[in-house]
Amino acid sequence: MAEAIRHRLNDSPIARWTVLFIVATAMMMGYFVNDVMSPLEALLEMPKAEGGLGWTSSDYGFFSGSGSFINVFLLMLFFSGLILDKMGIRFTGILACSLMTLGTLVKYYAVTTDFGTSSVTFFGTDLPTSAAWASFGFAVFGVGYEMTGITVSKAMVRWFTGHELALAMGIQLAMARLGTAAALSISAPVARHFSLSTPLLVALAFLIIGLLAFLVFCVMDRRLDDSRRSCSTSSSSSSNENNEEFRLSDIGITLRNPGFWLITIFCVLFYSAVSPFLKFSTKLMVIKYGVDPDIAGFFSSIAPFGTILMTPLFGLVFDRFGRGVTLVITGALMLTAVHFGFSLPMHNSAVAIALMVVLSVGYSLAPAALWPCVPKIIPLKCLGTAYSMIFFIQNFGRAIIPMFVGRANETDPSYTTSMLIFGFTALGAALTAIVMLYTDRKKGYGLQLPNIKAQ
Repeated sequence: MAEAIRHRLNDSPIARWTVLFIVATAMMMGYFVNDVMSPLEALLEMPKAEGGLGWTSSDYGFFSGSGSFINVFLLMLFFSGLILDKMGIRFTGILACSLMTLGTLVKYYAVTTDFGTSSVTFFGTDLPTSAAWASFGFAVFGVGYEMTGITVSKAMVRWFTGHELALAMGIQLAMARLGTAAALSISAPVARHFSLSTPLLVALAFLIIGLLAFLVFCVMDRRLDDSRRSCSTSSSSSSNENNEEFRLSDIGITLRNPGFWLITIFCVLFYSAVSPFLKFSTKLMVIKYGVDPDIAGFFSSIAPFGTILMTPLFGLVFDRFGRGVTLVITGALMLTAVHFGFSLPMHNSAVAIALMVVLSVGYSLAPAALWPCVPKIIPLKCLGTAYSMIFFIQNFGRAIIPMFVGRANETDPSYTTSMLIFGFTALGAALTAIVMLYTDRKKGYGLQLPNIKAQ
C-alpha cells in the first residue's frame, strides 16, 4: 500500500498509454469529420440536377475557411483556453465533443435540405443558402474541434511529462491523421455510391464514439487527481502543481515569452501551407494530373497516411536524442520544396505521388517536434491558454488562405498561382524556425534537449 501511495497513476505505463489511446480516439474522430467534405468539392459544385448543390469554387473556398470564423472573429478559441485552464480538462473535453456533434448536425441539415435558388449574405459574402448553413455548421464544429485539440494537448502534457511526451504526442497526431486520411480516402466513393449526405452520417456516428471515449478518460483522469492527492499527503517533496491555480494575470507570462511568439508564427505559416492544401488537393489531382475522381482522394491521403508511422518515430527521436528545432526546420523546408514542385508545369501522376510522399515526411517531422516544445517554455498552469492563443492566431491563416486559393483557382485553373501561395507560406515557416533555433541558443529553453528524464 505504501509503495502504491508513493507513485502517481501516470507513473504506470499501462495507465498512461491507455489514456493516450482513449483521448487520441476522440481527436481522431474530430479530424475525420473536419475533412469529410474535402473530397466532395467536385460533387458540391455539380448542378443540382446531377446530384450536386451548385456551389462555385469561391463558395467552397468560403466554406473551407468557415471552420475558423467563430474561433477567430468572436475570439472563441482564446476563451477556450481560459475555459480549459479554469474549468479543467474533463469539463472542456466534454463541451468540445458536444459542439463538434452539434456543428456536424447543422452541416447535415445543409446538404439534405432543398433551399431552391435562395441565397443569403454570410460574413459579407453572397452564398447559396445551403453553403451558408454548411458554413455556419462548420464554424460551430470548428469551435469544438480546436477546443478538443488544446484539451488533448494539455492532457498529454499532464500524463506524460517526464516520460515519452513527444512519442505520445506523435502517436496522438498519427491517429488524428488516420482520421484525416480515412476521410480523404472514403468520403468521395461513399458519396458517389450512396448520397452526398452519407459521409456526414458516418461522421456523426464517429463523433458519438469520440464522445463516449472521452467520458472514459474522465474517469481515469479523476483517478489521477486522487493519486496525486495521496502523494502530496504522504511526501513533503511532492510538486506544487495542484496548488498552482491559473490567474488571468498569468497570461502575461506567455505574452512576454519570445519563444511563444516564434512557435505561434511558425504554426500560422506551416499549417496554412498544409491544412488548406489538403482541402484543395483532391481536385488538384483531378484537374492537373488527370487522376480519376474516385481515386483522387487516395492520392491526397498519402500525406496523412504517411504521418501515421513517421510522426511517432520522429517523436521518439526527439524524446531520446533531442534536436527538436532541427527537425522542425527540416520539415518546413521539405514542405516548401513540395509546393514549389506542384507549381511546375509537370502533369505526370507519378510526380504527384512522389511530391505527396515528401509532403508526408515534412508533415511528420515538424509537428512531432514542435508541440512537445511548448511545455518547455510555458508553465503547466498556463498551458491551455498558451495552446489556445497559438491555435487562435493560427486560425487566421487557416481562414484566410482558403479564400485566396479559391479565388486564385478561378482566375488560374492550372493551380500554379495557388501552389506558389502555399510555397511562399511554407518558406516563411522555415525562416521562422531558423530564428527559433537562434533564440533557443540565446534563451536556453532546451528545445534541442531530449524529453525523457532519468527516473
